[in-house]
Amino acid sequence: MKRKYISLLAAAVAVISVFIAGCGNNTSESDNAANAQKTLIVGTEPTFPPFEFTENEKDVGFDIDLAQAVCDKLGYKMEVKNLGFDALIPALQSGQIDLIAAGMDATPERREQVSFTDVYFKGGYVVVVKNDNSTINGFDDLNGKTVAAQIGSKPADLAKEKGATVKEVDTNTQGWMELEAGTCDAVAIDQAVALYYLQQGGKDKLKLVGEPIVSRGVAMATSKDKPELTKDINKALQELKADGTYAKLYKKWFGTEPKE
Repeated sequence: MKRKYISLLAAAVAVISVFIAGCGNNTSESDNAANAQKTLIVGTEPTFPPFEFTENEKDVGFDIDLAQAVCDKLGYKMEVKNLGFDALIPALQSGQIDLIAAGMDATPERREQVSFTDVYFKGGYVVVVKNDNSTINGFDDLNGKTVAAQIGSKPADLAKEKGATVKEVDTNTQGWMELEAGTCDAVAIDQAVALYYLQQGGKDKLKLVGEPIVSRGVAMATSKDKPELTKDINKALQELKADGTYAKLYKKWFGTEPKE
């Protein structure tokens, strides 16, 4: 009997030990989950310098730096996902990405599909032609002309409104190639992107014409299902402007002080 009692006692101790060990592991896993850094997947289209582009196989640009600064403020690890511009909003709506940072204008049409943060850049849309072109001097001269513009962009819509035949391209790089090859008469594009390209050597062949059409403002986009994320990003943007980080990044990529 005594030997049987000891055996039963040993078995009971073993069961209790396993139970305690199991509880310890669960607590550890819970702690690890709590301490794991959250990831924010940022969608962008990397052919829109100086907002975003690829350099030495790395995504760089104003939007990339600003999104990283926002993530740092909010305690997120940033993951960048490159997509076609027209695929960004569908990707946001389907949950493939959490945020769009792609030089996107906060237009009324887009506001029906996504939520926008506060505007962080104000610019305009312009027309670029070859240096020897004397017939196109702005948007009003695009009627009947062939114009390259990125698919899904506001400059593409503006060119169509002016009566142009728009050759929609997937990337802005393709637009420059079309113009230099003579397969279109002009490119309609964001002013900051045009100026950057001309400064990088494009002015040897191309020129900007006419007055820019003022945009509604560039903002980051979030899902309508995540109002708290939009609120948090707006707070982070305000803090980045207050502590000088925003101005520093703006000057780094645009060469001037912020206009606002």
